[in-house]
Amino acid sequence: MKFFTKEVKIALTAIFGILVLFYGLQFLKGLNIFSNTNTYYLVFNDVSGLSASSPVYANGYKVGVVERIDYNYNDPNNIVAVVGLDKAMRIPVGSRAELASDLLGNIKINLILSGNPTQLMTAGDSIKGGMELGLMNQVGQMMPTVERMLPKLDSIMASLNILLADPALRNTLHNVEGMTDNLNKTSVELKSLSASLNRDVPSVMKKADGVLTNTEQLTANLSAVDIATMTAKVNQTLDNVEQMTNRLNSKEGTLGLLMSDPQLYYRLSSTAASADSLLIDLKVHPKRYVHFSVFGKKDK
Repeated sequence: MKFFTKEVKIALTAIFGILVLFYGLQFLKGLNIFSNTNTYYLVFNDVSGLSASSPVYANGYKVGVVERIDYNYNDPNNIVAVVGLDKAMRIPVGSRAELASDLLGNIKINLILSGNPTQLMTAGDSIKGGMELGLMNQVGQMMPTVERMLPKLDSIMASLNILLADPALRNTLHNVEGMTDNLNKTSVELKSLSASLNRDVPSVMKKADGVLTNTEQLTANLSAVDIATMTAKVNQTLDNVEQMTNRLNSKEGTLGLLMSDPQLYYRLSSTAASADSLLIDLKVHPKRYVHFSVFGKKDK
């Protein structure tokens, strides 16, 4: 009788498929059944969220996975998580394990290694575990405060909704949009003005240099002038003017007498008037004063 019949082959194929499926699922869970690991027992009083295949990390590096969790019904505060760690992992005595969760709620175990490298644990030892004392624990402690703040936040959001529904705010935003357009136009004009200035400034600076050169020449000419001599001549001229003014104010000389003696002024005026009358009469009656005769002067 032939052993490998069609039915036996089908059965062996089914068994092989089941084994592949089982080990494949274990591999997807993170359990590497083909590697040799050391087994350690982590003792917790609360394993919320922890399950088989949860990762175990040391200093941020994955060193093993949780193989299973044993719940002690006689002692509920003594829950044992059986973990398989790499054989190369060395755990100092006094180390502890902490349950930690990320922002997505995934639970992992962090091994907090002690600073005692001379004394190491051996496979099968128990490690005391607890909750993480880091950021997530602080976030959990803040949750009651956050819950008390939620009604106030809801009130603030309602006030914001009312404010956003106010037509005045929309008008303000519209005005701001117009102001932004004006600012953009002004910015373009300023850019054009700046380009014009950049183009004209060299010529302006050249002219300014010429003006400064002329100013320096004028300053040099002024510095070359003998200010002391000029001042002395001006003072001498002022002295002469003062002497002439004093002589005019005194009664010495013709101009002084003329300015100080009114009678002399009136006499001169009268003489001038008489001379004027004489000249007028001379023009009107010249024969009274001048006689011409071809035959000589007649005897009267």
